[in-house]
Amino acid sequence: MIQSDWGDWLVRDVEDASPEGVAIWYLGCNGFVLKGGEGTTIYIDPYLGLGDPPRTVRMIPVPFDPDDVTDADAVLATHEHSDHVHGESQAPILEQTGGTFYAPDDSLAVARDEQAWANEWDLSDEQFAEVDEGDTLEIGEFTVHVEEANDPDATHPVSYVFEHDAGTFFHGGDTKPSDEFERIGDEYDIDLGVLAFGTVGRIPDKETREPERTRWYNDENQIVEAASALRLKRLLPSHWDMWRGLTSDPKVLHHHAKSFEYPTRLDLVEIGDRVDL
Repeated sequence: MIQSDWGDWLVRDVEDASPEGVAIWYLGCNGFVLKGGEGTTIYIDPYLGLGDPPRTVRMIPVPFDPDDVTDADAVLATHEHSDHVHGESQAPILEQTGGTFYAPDDSLAVARDEQAWANEWDLSDEQFAEVDEGDTLEIGEFTVHVEEANDPDATHPVSYVFEHDAGTFFHGGDTKPSDEFERIGDEYDIDLGVLAFGTVGRIPDKETREPERTRWYNDENQIVEAASALRLKRLLPSHWDMWRGLTSDPKVLHHHAKSFEYPTRLDLVEIGDRVDL
């Protein structure tokens, strides 16, 4: 069972909020909550686990207990990795709220088969929905487009574009630059985009436990390359805070981004912070 030393204040902050447009909370790692002015609430990649020490060691607090969540229309996963599809983090939210889990096929296979969420939590088949590139979902007041992602470490990653009257939000999961991003940047007028950022470090191999050079996320040049192709008005770097040995300082991105037309602004946030469209 997951327990947070933050209590339930972050969940209450989300559920008590009445944004004029769209409010977005950063949950650390690559997790976010979106809430629209009509109350539609969407969790993206919420991860409340501790990793797999000493291979992956969580460097930030667990911000809430998933059993405290009482209001969620959907949980979305970008790909099948354990910090993006995690039963103990996500299944209690679905059980408590009746929300739907949207994910690509390999992520659904982890939830349904490998982790067998329905065996431990009271979930129906209707709460699992497969998505694929090119799909468009209507979730409350949000129109969600499923788009390409480039994550060589994942078997089937996707990105999401959330359209709302207040603006457009992009979540790239753990994507690196993609040939598709110029098309996506042309097709959507993206106000705020999330891209994973981190350093290169030595992480123990999953099998041998021997340290090896590891690059899971964008470096300074890659994240600006992706943001520029997507024509992001605002870039919010994520994931830089999470794993021991791969953390970084997003303030360095000011130097890398300042000579490019896009992104026009950096939104640097810490776990628990809120930004608005």
